[in-house]
Amino acid sequence: MNTGFSPTDPNMARDVARSLLSAGCIEVHTDEPFRLPSGWASPVYMECRRLISFPDIRRKLVQYALELLRRRHCLDEISSVAGAEASGIALAAWIADKLELPMQYVRKQRKGLGPGRQVVGVIHPGDPVLLVDDLMSGGHSIGNCCRAITEAGLVVKDAFVIFDYGTFPTKTVLDTMGVTVHSLATWQDILQVAREGSTFQARELAELETFLADPVGWSHDHGGKSSVKTETKGLS
Repeated sequence: MNTGFSPTDPNMARDVARSLLSAGCIEVHTDEPFRLPSGWASPVYMECRRLISFPDIRRKLVQYALELLRRRHCLDEISSVAGAEASGIALAAWIADKLELPMQYVRKQRKGLGPGRQVVGVIHPGDPVLLVDDLMSGGHSIGNCCRAITEAGLVVKDAFVIFDYGTFPTKTVLDTMGVTVHSLATWQDILQVAREGSTFQARELAELETFLADPVGWSHDHGGKSSVKTETKGLS
């Protein structure tokens, strides 16, 4: 799977970063690190779920998503939009509504028996779908959703997230699925915007810069996972 696909328009990425900052989606810890479900440690955390409370921002981000996906021909053949439980469901619904397409959602865990029990909604085997989630950090949630979609008989070639951490290795987690993950912004975009303003305190900005210089090393030094060989069964 190809991941970390940077936006072709850097102005869009910076605007997305400013929107995420203004919505209060970003937390920075300079003492106790965040422990991500995938096992990595990070001084920063992205909470995209807050966007449901900001209609102007969410409309803009959906528009940016459609522009990006159309430019990359990701919408040319899809029959539906699949949202990842739970944070990707609202975003998938907004995108599906704009495209006037059906949608499904993908549970984190299978309910009952049968390969289709993890994907909720009408399924037509062989149909191509776009997977949508709010963010990707370690790649586990995207990978789990892709497997569930494939097991249900659907085809997924592209996934969209608002935010890709762009820090931890995801290639070994997702490489075998042949899916490209598209995002609007990464932590590098947040860093660039933070440097331009007074959003972060000096020590917070310094911690983010140190982390982004060597995310895997930072994780190791702060009690988190230190390589893809020590993966845990996480969801994000």
